[in-house]
Amino acid sequence: MTADPATVEPSFHEHVFLGEDHAQSERKSWTVIWLCGVMMCIEIAGGLLFGSIALVADGLHMSTHAGALLLAALAYTYARRHAANANFTFGTGKFGDLAGFTSAIVLAMIAILIGYESVTRILAPIQIHFAEAIPIACLGLAVNITSAWLLSGSGHHHGHGHDVEHGHDEAHVVATSSGDLILEVFEENVPPRFRLRAAVGPPPAAGTTLITTVRPDGSRQEFTLVAQGDFLESQAAIPEPHAFTTQIEVGADTYTTVFEEHDHEHGATGRDNNMRAAIIHVMADAAVSVLVIIGLLLARAFGWLWMDPLAGVVGACVIASWSYGLIRDTGAILLDRIPDGRLAQALRTTIESDGSTLADLHLWRLGPGHLGAIVSVCPKDGRSANYYRAKLARFPALSHVTIEIQKS
Repeated sequence: MTADPATVEPSFHEHVFLGEDHAQSERKSWTVIWLCGVMMCIEIAGGLLFGSIALVADGLHMSTHAGALLLAALAYTYARRHAANANFTFGTGKFGDLAGFTSAIVLAMIAILIGYESVTRILAPIQIHFAEAIPIACLGLAVNITSAWLLSGSGHHHGHGHDVEHGHDEAHVVATSSGDLILEVFEENVPPRFRLRAAVGPPPAAGTTLITTVRPDGSRQEFTLVAQGDFLESQAAIPEPHAFTTQIEVGADTYTTVFEEHDHEHGATGRDNNMRAAIIHVMADAAVSVLVIIGLLLARAFGWLWMDPLAGVVGACVIASWSYGLIRDTGAILLDRIPDGRLAQALRTTIESDGSTLADLHLWRLGPGHLGAIVSVCPKDGRSANYYRAKLARFPALSHVTIEIQKS
């Protein structure tokens, strides 16, 4: 099959694919940088003034912490300033992932250095000045806790629950041989139920219509429908979660569509890896501070000098684990790996629900909460690209969609 260029219908719009909390995250990053910078100066100045090499060392360590956060803040600022730059074909939404990947590499190097220094001290213990080291570690922990609170504190929640009022899920248009039907899950002040109506005219007969849900684990549930004026409504309530494939039997024909949970795109698709990297830096530092405090207290109480470097080894392993996860996730985004296999399958099911064939699908992340898709379809009955664009409009994470109609 070959593509008919005349049937490729692009959507012209600005390519700004920044996360919804981008401006707030940028401000928080700069605030924490100032906090760490002031703390760094105080520790280094105090160490030089009072002759404490441990205080100077902790101040220099704080400088690497501030440097990693500076990388995150600069990424936010650059992405915002160049969001409308036409030289970036798909916007600047991935700058945060690039900064997150770089921060993960820095974390891995820090883990190696901490591990090396810890092993060296196990083999060749040195005298520990507990009176200085313990207060410094406690002070560092306090700064890290404050930094983590500033970075993660946000009034935006991604949860989904019935404590949040909402009327119904997005409507699904189901093309049938006798005209389009509209299927939705209605739950305004009532237990959630299916509602089925015709786009034009009366709904199909209740006695000849049945809805069956098929969930990802293979479980099935049938819903009989009763007439309620100009629509049909299921008698049984729909259990949570509302993520399933529906098979709609109308007479002798069966049609398929897919329902997704509202918070579906807030997982890997909506994650801000730049902020995630900044928080991991802070949490890694806090974890090491906790382990160091425990190690120092045990070493002072029982004379176990090896506990301090052992805490360092454990901390290095924790940081390395976090670094690996961040490298894996950000690297996959930078290489345009499909960000959500379930969503890709849902797109395929939605396109093919009317008998069309999905010839090719490219799905990738453009930025936090934004996905791009190139969809190549072998249509049924000469349907247009706009028809399929309307079918995919119920997926809010799809911010840039190109639809290509294939002809034999």
